[in-house]
Amino acid sequence: MANTEQNQEQDQLENVESSLGRAEMFVEENRQTFLLVIGIAVAIMLGVWAYFKFIKGPKETNAAAQMHQAELYYERDSVKLALDGDGNYPGFLGIINDYSGTKAANNAKYYAGACYLRLGQYDEAIKMLEGFSSSDPMLEPLSIGLIGDAFMEKGDVDKAVSNYNKAVSKAGENKFIAPYLMLKLAVAYEKQQKYQDALGVYERLKANFPTSAEGREALKMIPALSQKLGK
Repeated sequence: MANTEQNQEQDQLENVESSLGRAEMFVEENRQTFLLVIGIAVAIMLGVWAYFKFIKGPKETNAAAQMHQAELYYERDSVKLALDGDGNYPGFLGIINDYSGTKAANNAKYYAGACYLRLGQYDEAIKMLEGFSSSDPMLEPLSIGLIGDAFMEKGDVDKAVSNYNKAVSKAGENKFIAPYLMLKLAVAYEKQQKYQDALGVYERLKANFPTSAEGREALKMIPALSQKLGK
C-alpha cells in the first residue's frame, strides 16, 4: 500500500514537472510575441496619459475660459453676441466648432439652443438642444422642456406635449423645476382641448407643490376646468 502511494505521488510530481517544463518552453518560444504585446500595451497607456495631460486637459481649460464671455452676454440678453461672438471671443457656436468633444462645447449646445429659441429660429433651437446631452438633474429636464417650447412656437402641440411629459418625468419631485415644467404641460393639454389631462396635472401641482407660484396658479385653474368638464 505504501509503495502504491509513493508511486502515485511520484507520478503526480513528474506530471507537474512536465507541465512546468512545457510552460517554460512555451514562454521561451513566444518571448518576442509577449514582449511585443507588453510594449504595445505600455505605448497605449502612455498615449492615453499624454492625450489627457497635454491635449484634452488644456483644451477643456481653454474652452471653459472662452465660454465665460459668451455666458456673460447671454445673462445680459445680448443673444446675438452670445451666439456668434464679438470678434474677440467666440460665441457658443464658435465654442461648439472649435472645442468639439469638451464639456464646454456640450454645454454651449444648450445655450445655443436657448439663444435660437429667443431669436425665433425654432428648428435650429430643436436641432441644437437635441444634440445636448446631460445627466444633470436640472439641465437635462430643462433642455427637454425648451424643445417642448420650440415645438409649441411652431404650432406642433403634440410634439410639445410629448417633450413636456418627458421633461416632467425627468424632473421628478424637484421643487425648483418640476412645477415650472408641469404648468407648461397643463397649458399644452388645454391647447389640445384635453381638459381632463390638464386638470390632472393641475391637481398634481396643487397636491405636490402647493406653495409654488405654479401651484397657486393651479388653484385658480382647477375650478374653471372642473366646471368645463361638468364636475
